Amino acid sequence: MPKPNPVAAQDLWTELWPSREPQKSAPLLKALHILTRDGKLNADSRRKLKQVLHLVQFLRPSIAAALARSEDPVFADVGAGKSYLGFVLYDLILAEAGRGRIFGVETREDLVAKSQALAAESGFERMQFICAPIADAKLPESEIEMVTALHACDTATDDAIRFALRHKAKTIALVPCCQAEVARLLEGKGGSMHQLWRHPIQRREFGAHVTNVIRGLFLEAHGYKVRVTELTGLEHSLKNELILAERHQMTNPKARAELDKLVEEIGVRPGLLDAR
Repeated sequence: MPKPNPVAAQDLWTELWPSREPQKSAPLLKALHILTRDGKLNADSRRKLKQVLHLVQFLRPSIAAALARSEDPVFADVGAGKSYLGFVLYDLILAEAGRGRIFGVETREDLVAKSQALAAESGFERMQFICAPIADAKLPESEIEMVTALHACDTATDDAIRFALRHKAKTIALVPCCQAEVARLLEGKGGSMHQLWRHPIQRREFGAHVTNVIRGLFLEAHGYKVRVTELTGLEHSLKNELILAERHQMTNPKARAELDKLVEEIGVRPGLLDAR
C-alpha cells in the first residue's frame, strides 16, 4: 500500500482550482477515499484527483456554455465506476450554480448504491444514478448537454459515443482506457501495412492508436469539432488521451470520406462504425 503523501491536498487543489477553498470539499473527498482521514493524499489518490481536476478544468467552458443555454442542463457520466468525476464536477460547479443535473451510469450495483448514498449524504439532490450497461441506459431526457466517460474500458468507450449520439449531446469528453478490439481484428491480417502490426506488442499499441483515430473521425463525421490532447502528464496515467468533441453541425461529408478511406486502407472495421 502506498504511504500517505506528507503534502496536504491543499497544494494540489490550489494549483488546479485556486478559486475554491480545499477544506470545503474535504468531507466529500474523504467519503470518496481520495483523502485520508487527516486530509492527506497517497500516491494513487493524488494521481486520480489530478486527472479528475484536470478533466473538470477542460470541461469548464462547455459547462458554462450549457448553463448559459439552459435553466436545467443535463450531464451524463457513463461507465462512472465510483463516480469520482461526477461528484467533483457537481461539487465544484453545479452545487454553486444551483442548477443542472448529473446522471451517473454504472453496471455494478454495489457502486451505484454507494454513490446514491453519498449523494444523499452530501445533499447533492440533482445527482442520480442508473444501474445499467451504457448501451441499455435510458435517461428521462432525449437530449442532453454533455456525456463524459473517464477510463471506460475497450468498447465501453464506443458505447459512450453511441449513447451521446442517441441523446444528441452537445459535448462529449472521452478518456479511453484499454482497447483490444482492433488489435484482435488485425491479428493475422495481411496487406501492404502489415508490418505495423506484425508483432503482438506493436499490434496492441497500433490498434489502440487506430481506435482513437477512428473515434475522432467518426465524431467529426457526425458534425462534431474534435480536439485530441493530453489529459495529464504520463506520470499520472498511461491512459492519457483526451478526446473532446463539440457539436457544430449535423454531418461532415469530408470527415466521412476520410474515415471510409482509412478503414479501407487498414482493412478492419470496428463495431463502432455500425452506429452509422
